[in-house]
Amino acid sequence: MRAVPARAKGRRLGKNGEAPATDGAHKRGGQLTNRATGGARPLRPSVDGGVPALQRELGAHGRETVRRLLEAGLAEFGEAGFQGARVEDIVRRAKTSHGTFYLYFANKDDLFRTLLRDALVDMAEITDEFPVVTSNEAGRAALRSWVERFCDTYGAHATVIRILSQAEIVGESVFSDGLQVLFRLSEVMTQGMTAADGGPAGDGLRTEHAELTAVACLMMLERINYLMGTEVRLPRDEMIDRLAAIIYAAFRS
Repeated sequence: MRAVPARAKGRRLGKNGEAPATDGAHKRGGQLTNRATGGARPLRPSVDGGVPALQRELGAHGRETVRRLLEAGLAEFGEAGFQGARVEDIVRRAKTSHGTFYLYFANKDDLFRTLLRDALVDMAEITDEFPVVTSNEAGRAALRSWVERFCDTYGAHATVIRILSQAEIVGESVFSDGLQVLFRLSEVMTQGMTAADGGPAGDGLRTEHAELTAVACLMMLERINYLMGTEVRLPRDEMIDRLAAIIYAAFRS
C-alpha cells in the first residue's frame, strides 16, 4: 500500500471542472462530462464493452447486448461474489450465449473491469466536486451536500466497490486503481477543508495533521456506506447529517 500523498498543491476546487477520465475510461461514443456543468448526460465508459469489443465499433444492438451482460454480471457479482460468479450464470441471466459473451468480454475479470471503469469515473467526478468548506453555515451546507452526493455515487457502485476492496480476489493492479481514487480524494478533501483559512491556522491545530484527518474521515465515510449497502439498515438522511457534522468538526474544532 502506497504512502498517503502530501497536501494537494494548487488544485482548483469547486464544481466548475470537468471530471478527467481515468486510465481505463474510453471516450469513444460519448464525451465524459461533469454533472455540475449542466451538459447532456454522457454515455457510460462501459458502453463499448470489454477487451474484445474495444477492437471494433459497436452499433446499437451491440451496445444493448453489452448493457444486458453488464447488468447480469453485476447481479451475479452481488449475489455470488466475485469468485462465485460464473460466465455460465451471467449468460443465462442475460438470456444470451457463451459465444455472444466472448464477443464482448474476454472473461468475467474483463467484465468486472468494465464495470469498474464506470465506478472510477463517477468517483473521480465526485472527487473533483469537493467544495471549499468555509467556517459558516454555507460551508456546512456545501459539505453536507457533497456527502450526500458521495453516498449516492457509492450506492450506485456498491457491489463493485465491495469487490474492489478485496485485493486478493481482484488482483493487485485492479486494487491499486481504487487506492489511487482514495488518495486523490484525500488530497482534495484536505485542501477543501483547509483552503478557506488561507494557509495554516495560527495555532496549527486545524491543519497540522490535515492529511491524516482526511484519510480517517474517508475511512469512516466508506465503512458507513459499506454497511448501508448490506443488511444493516440505517436512517440515511440522519446518517448523512452526522457524517457531515463529524467531518466538519474534525477539521474545525
